[in-house]
Parts: sequence; C-alpha cells; structure tokens
Amino acid sequence: MDATTLPAALAETREDFLALGVKDRLTLLLDFSNELPELPERYRDHPDLLERVEECQSPVFIFVEVDEAGLVHMHATAPAEAPTTRGFASILAQGLDGLTPEQVFAIPADYPQSLGLGEAVSPLRVRGMSGMLARAKRQLQERLAA
Repeated sequence: MDATTLPAALAETREDFLALGVKDRLTLLLDFSNELPELPERYRDHPDLLERVEECQSPVFIFVEVDEAGLVHMHATAPAEAPTTRGFASILAQGLDGLTPEQVFAIPADYPQSLGLGEAVSPLRVRGMSGMLARAKRQLQERLAA
C-alpha cells in the first residue's frame, strides 16, 4: 500500500503515525480518541440505528451514511474509558468523512495494520479497527443497494 492509493486524510494519518516512535504513536492514538466527533443529534435518540462492532473488545457502535451529494460520513460512539477504541473510531470517522463510496471501497483492508500500532497495542485491538473498516464498507454497500 502506498500513499497514492489512500485518500489524503488517511494517508496523512498513516504518515503521522509512522514518523513517530512506538510510545509516541500511542500518544497520537490517544489524541485521536479525544477528537472523536460527537454523534449527530438524529442518532443520539436512535441508538438502534448504530451497529455494534463485535470485533472490538470495548462497545463501539458505527453508522455509515451517504448524503445528498453522494459523499460518505461515518459516525461512531465508544466509551471514554476505551481510549484505544475511541482513537481507532476517530481515525476512521475523520478519514472517511466526505469521501465518495468508490474511495471508501478502495481503502485497503490492511490499512489499520499499516499504522505501525501493532507494537503499541495488542493485535486484537488492531483487529477491532479492521472490523470497523469492514463493517463501514458493508454498511455503505447496503446503503447504496437500498
């Protein structure tokens, strides 16, 4: 995978992580956890619209939508006491925001592994982010088919 195959925001995030040492990567992930966008109000009262990502150890829920302009938005919620999960959700929510469906589908499935976090967090946690990405793509496929 190279930067040309990734949307700009995800490529930049990847470069930021890889430019750091292992401890600093974890700090950056925690920074992302604090930047997880709030759920839009329309979802706060309808948690049934959000899908639990079972691959994650912590309870994280996502919802992917396509707006009138055909652009993708991923919304996620994860508890504050699960900063690693929140960080992964934040990376994806921010990285997928405003992309076309084609750009989302083109994101390599191994993007989470390419961030260099395997040494900072357990492989199980990185698989959780992979689960989020896979579910986001599946939800997007379902929205487009509807």
